[in-house]
Amino acid sequence: MPGAEDGPRKRAFDPVVDADTRLLILGSLPGDASLQAGQYYGHPQNAFWRLVGGVVGRDLAGLPYPDRLEALRAARVGLWDVISGAERKGSLDADIRNAETADLRRLIAGLPALRAVAFNGGTAAKIGRRSLEGVEGLALIDLPSSSPAYTLARDEKATRWAVLGSWIERA
Repeated sequence: MPGAEDGPRKRAFDPVVDADTRLLILGSLPGDASLQAGQYYGHPQNAFWRLVGGVVGRDLAGLPYPDRLEALRAARVGLWDVISGAERKGSLDADIRNAETADLRRLIAGLPALRAVAFNGGTAAKIGRRSLEGVEGLALIDLPSSSPAYTLARDEKATRWAVLGSWIERA
């Protein structure tokens, strides 16, 4: 069967945005734990909720998932992925095959308050920057991956994620 060695086809979640979204954080494609939980950054060892919580000044990791999303909306932060679907065994970006790129231009065209797009990790940055090439008026920010597979120390990740504070609405 062609493509069977590439793993099952996996799909991204819907974007979490609204007309007030000022900062959009883009990952690559949800990992298996996230897909199983039906939640962005659902792996318990993924530092995303702690990192972005540090920027917004709230313990997002300690909240139920719907409350995390509401806290992001209140901070004018949106979430999505640069890949809408791909074949992948496991959760590593290096194993992504036959990727379909998400229509980032279409999404951002409907976000009048958007000022910055942050890429959570190298794969997201590579694909996202290519997709947004030529788009003006947006700051593009490369972040170290929040994934536990990216072994940069958590304090260093937090320092580098702190740049997002310029675009966050604080409660």
